[in-house]
Amino acid sequence: MSSSTTTATTPQHRPVRDATRRLLTRPGFAARLLPLAVIAAVASVVVPLAVSRWGNGSWPQPLTVDLSHPLGSAGSWIVDNRDTNPFFLYFLGYLSYGVGDAVRGVYLLLLALGWAGVTTAGTLLAWRFAGPRVAATTLVSLGVCGLLGMWVPTMQTLALMVVAVLASVAVGVLLGLGGGLSDRMFRALRPVLDTMQVLPAFAYLLPFVWIFGIGVPPAVLATVVYAAPPMARLTALGLRGADRGVLEAATSLGTTGRQRLLTARLPLARPQVLLGLNQTIMAALSMAVIASVIGAGGLGDRVYQALSTVDVGHALAAGLPIVLLAVVLDRTTAAAGARIGSPQRTGRLRGWQVWTGTAVLTAAAALAARWTGANSWPGGWTADIAPSVNSVVDWLTAHLYTGIPVFGGTADLAADFTGWVLDPLRSGLQSLPWWSVLLIVGALARLIGTWRTALTAVLAMAATGVLGVWSPSLDTLSQVLAAVAVTVVLGVAVGILAARSHRTEALLRPVLDVLQTMPQFVYLIPVVALFGAGRAAGTAAAVAYAAPAVVRITAQGLRQVDAGAMEAARSMGAGGTQQLWQVQLPLARPALLLAVNQGVVLVLAVVVIAGMIGGGALGYNVIFGLAQGDLATGLIGGAAIVCLGLMLDRVTQPTPTPNPKER
Repeated sequence: MSSSTTTATTPQHRPVRDATRRLLTRPGFAARLLPLAVIAAVASVVVPLAVSRWGNGSWPQPLTVDLSHPLGSAGSWIVDNRDTNPFFLYFLGYLSYGVGDAVRGVYLLLLALGWAGVTTAGTLLAWRFAGPRVAATTLVSLGVCGLLGMWVPTMQTLALMVVAVLASVAVGVLLGLGGGLSDRMFRALRPVLDTMQVLPAFAYLLPFVWIFGIGVPPAVLATVVYAAPPMARLTALGLRGADRGVLEAATSLGTTGRQRLLTARLPLARPQVLLGLNQTIMAALSMAVIASVIGAGGLGDRVYQALSTVDVGHALAAGLPIVLLAVVLDRTTAAAGARIGSPQRTGRLRGWQVWTGTAVLTAAAALAARWTGANSWPGGWTADIAPSVNSVVDWLTAHLYTGIPVFGGTADLAADFTGWVLDPLRSGLQSLPWWSVLLIVGALARLIGTWRTALTAVLAMAATGVLGVWSPSLDTLSQVLAAVAVTVVLGVAVGILAARSHRTEALLRPVLDVLQTMPQFVYLIPVVALFGAGRAAGTAAAVAYAAPAVVRITAQGLRQVDAGAMEAARSMGAGGTQQLWQVQLPLARPALLLAVNQGVVLVLAVVVIAGMIGGGALGYNVIFGLAQGDLATGLIGGAAIVCLGLMLDRVTQPTPTPNPKER
């Protein structure tokens, strides 16, 4: 027997041979390779012509459209006519005043209730909807907000959120009803909601600043547009997923369409609607914090001002109430969704009795505090943690930034990551010919999607060049790719451990819960303290924000692998490692692809925000435009972010096979 034959049959080569055979024999693989071969053949003719016409380097200048002058002129026209044009004066003006008055009214109500009334109302409502444990968490969290001296900013953020959430729920439910009851409406809404949910939050701010200026109204309206899509999507899915047997039974009883909606569809869709409410509240909190850069005020403004001066102590003092508020809102709405409609949920008091009792106790607490002159949070009950935190940061800077044997320190780690990963990746992408970038994007999108997704991805990437921000877009893309690589490796590894060990999963669950409820803004605080300002710090924040979702999706996908397949593998003598690589990971491929897609979307959201801490690229353009009033630069950067997000989503999201039986 020849040595080559012996080598080909050795056990260590069997996994590679089997993987290659599975890849080549996978259904549809040859059909996907054929279009790529056609693309390569066409490119061999078109590319030389394009190179001879526009060059072989970065994006050609003749294909760039300068929008700065028309955008600047449009912005000037809006500013000049905002107080005289009837459309602005009688429609947008009234809308802006109405939103501002609503937020002001809620804020004054919260101030009138005082800390005692708000704490009593929050605790009782949490008890009513989520039980005593969440009520205790609410009581402690509100107390910590006051203890940190952040009671007034917390009420400002809460007032903005109340108005934004109510409006988001109203808009989302109306759109969800339309999508749930009409196939045509659902088909029209799906691509719009898909696109809106992959866009970074920053992309929503600039159009509203352009029209309404700086202040609370544009912040609320941007929050509504950002937070409404989850409510609309989940409401529509809940209505469309209602049990057909129940609907047919209701129809057979002679009920009208309205009666079926109120008595059958909506009750059956209640879990999805409540999940949509939870997601809308969390999205609204995240956006309300980010909207501080356009004058929303509240806790986000305190964090933003502290980060601008690298004052980690005051940033943490404002960031902790944001985290606590997020945890309380998430736990309350999630527990309410699980309890409402549960057969175990019984009580002696009726609904109106509970609400009346809550109102009476809240009023009594507010009046008692006002009677004793303690309506505002007592100044003697506050603790300034900023000096202590800054002292710890100074110690970390002196002892952990550099000088650690072997490791070097966090500053050295950031410098090495920038020099060995971020800089070469950025230089490599920016040195590629523009046409090769488009070909790579199109090929990747076509491999996992359809011709339509490939065309969308190519056009979205090309749009960044047409807008004149090709180089900054590739800079942002390099940061996203580096962060996604770290996120996927870390998230999948931890997800595998969580899926294979119940103890590891139990230990990780509370940590992941907290990390997934924290708004994006808050992640910038610890990375600035550890790594300083720069692209490496932004990448670290992106990894910390996106990794929990990747861990959860990976672990869930591995646990949901068919038990019969696992049992068959064990009966054939496969070990744990063989079961993982040859059974679990291949069968969990859809979940892993979803994890990568979610990781990309979440990483992009934070990489853009990292422009505040030296991330540069498109995020810096948006920040610069907002801070300096240069709306043309900001709008072009925001549009490029939208295009980049759309391209990354299409490249990493497989297109599901349409179900002809779907209603």
